Amino acid sequence: MLYYYFIFLDKKSNMKEKLTFLGIETSCDETAASVVREKDDGTGEILSNVVSSQIEEHKEFGGVVPEIAARAHVEKIEFIIKKALKNSSLDMDSLSGISATAGPGLIVCLNVGLSVGKAIAGSLKKPFIAVNHLEGHALSPKINSKIKFPYLLLLISGGHTQFLEVLGVNKYKRLGTTIDDALGEAFDKTAKLLGIEFPGGPKIEEWAKKGDENYFKLPKPILKKGGCNLSFAGLKTAVLLTSKKIKNQKEKYNLAASFQKTINEILYEKTKKAMEEFLKDKKEIEKIFVIAGGVAANLKIRENLTKLSNEKKFSSIFPPINLCSDNAAMIAWAGIERYKMKLINNLEFPSKARWPLDTEAPFLKGPGLKI
Repeated sequence: MLYYYFIFLDKKSNMKEKLTFLGIETSCDETAASVVREKDDGTGEILSNVVSSQIEEHKEFGGVVPEIAARAHVEKIEFIIKKALKNSSLDMDSLSGISATAGPGLIVCLNVGLSVGKAIAGSLKKPFIAVNHLEGHALSPKINSKIKFPYLLLLISGGHTQFLEVLGVNKYKRLGTTIDDALGEAFDKTAKLLGIEFPGGPKIEEWAKKGDENYFKLPKPILKKGGCNLSFAGLKTAVLLTSKKIKNQKEKYNLAASFQKTINEILYEKTKKAMEEFLKDKKEIEKIFVIAGGVAANLKIRENLTKLSNEKKFSSIFPPINLCSDNAAMIAWAGIERYKMKLINNLEFPSKARWPLDTEAPFLKGPGLKI
């Protein structure tokens, strides 16, 4: 009997520790905390995922006010973290490490979650990982899917629109980017012009279902030039001018539908270019196309890009809808991925308003830009 007891102890001592991270996200107007554990197959198990939105706080202003957002983070962060731990049925001592978003985002907002994350890590003497919010999105599909590097990524959110080659954790090559507005911003501005309350972007999809997508002809800036780069400023201006001529609600629905169709046509053509660029100088590679970020929740965009992926023999992968918008589960998971690569940060790591994934890529924004 004693013999079997020692065998059990030996097996137990050789068992691989399941990494479990607390993630904290406060880059904009969501206060979020999540506990994620790595599973034996290399994917993740979300033990808790708590998100507190600030829609009501910002609605009257028609957009996010940084100072109000930061104050709300300060008021809610302790409660949100405690709730995430309670929902996970774990305590702080059970955690392998702490990860918090350090950028890009609104500095006054980032500082709240980053400071709290550092304080927890320091007091518990746990590893601390400063996470790039964009990398959180980039790696989020790996929580639920076993994906191999490299893969093509389209990151579409309120602040960013980029095609990236994901070579590995902390290894990115930018293939294309917006040279002006992000796609999510174009959705939100169009919604505002149509009189939809903040945040109006998701409502565009609902309105589009009631309209004629061929009613208005809208421009597709730099569609045939600029490689994989995109532009939405001209489209946004066209929507502004068209909205001033609208006479009734039906025409508002038509403009929403025409706008969404135009976006899908732009994404279709630019994604084809990005797929070609991604496959250059690669032989016998698994063709994986990941679409992540808040705008990836748009079902019409999902349908459009899935169709293109099937045509080009790519496997299209989207995070679950609840992991498309800002959340802390992706931050916890990115923490686990970076910890495994020994990418651990000290407690002096600063918040960053701008933090590109591909640090070698040129900055492509501003007047007089030539592409």
